[in-house]
Amino acid sequence: MKNRLIKSVIVAFFFTLLGSGAFAQKNVAFKQGEELTFKVSFGFLNAAEAKMIVQPNVVSMNNRPTYKIDVFGQTLGVFKLFKVNDNWGSYLDTAKIIPYQSYRHIEEGNYRKHERVIFDHQKKNAHVRLYDRDNKEVVDTKDYPIPANVQDIVSGFYLLRTMDLKNLKKGETVSIQGFFDKELYNLRLVYGGKETVDTIMGKVDTFVFSPIMPKNKLFRGEKPITVWVTDDKNKIPVKIKAKLFVGSLDMEITDTKGLRNN
Repeated sequence: MKNRLIKSVIVAFFFTLLGSGAFAQKNVAFKQGEELTFKVSFGFLNAAEAKMIVQPNVVSMNNRPTYKIDVFGQTLGVFKLFKVNDNWGSYLDTAKIIPYQSYRHIEEGNYRKHERVIFDHQKKNAHVRLYDRDNKEVVDTKDYPIPANVQDIVSGFYLLRTMDLKNLKKGETVSIQGFFDKELYNLRLVYGGKETVDTIMGKVDTFVFSPIMPKNKLFRGEKPITVWVTDDKNKIPVKIKAKLFVGSLDMEITDTKGLRNN
């Protein structure tokens, strides 16, 4: 149940941020060395900390320059009784903003999973490699058909940040596709307009998005997750709220480093 909850929140969060390629522009929002830190709360308790890091060096992949991006998450306080220490990553083309590889290193309680996905956008194929518990030996491989330019769960967030969101109209629904955990996700997003929210950076104007979720046993309502993204050149998420059947999960930004635009 806990693994399903974590997976569902992560999928909804990052694919909410994925958006539509129709709005994509040249990246002027982020650069190497950027680091975003978030706290995750369950009710009144600090449950976890998450970091999103664009590594300082550009990496060559498929003879193309890529950003190596890592997302780290770990539980805190009493939630360490169910220890989570996860690393999600993507190699993202610096110009096309599409992933060439993604990876997951999952430690959740006694559960372990190490996976790497190689994207061939021309052949419309995702090659998935599953590794053993110690991340040393390949134990399974499989190929999956994908749409060209499909996003992974990390790259989608950075794609959003290259987009011109100012032309969106409140109530507009955007359909998106992403590949995650051997599945294609077809989600619909609703743009909720703009809001001003309090953050560590002071009051900031934000764009508000909510995914339309299928019926499930984890979330309450058709649009249980809301994400606030800054209405500025950086377009960073500052807040997320998920309504669960029992309580709520909140995520807020606590620190920023290396922003491209100050």
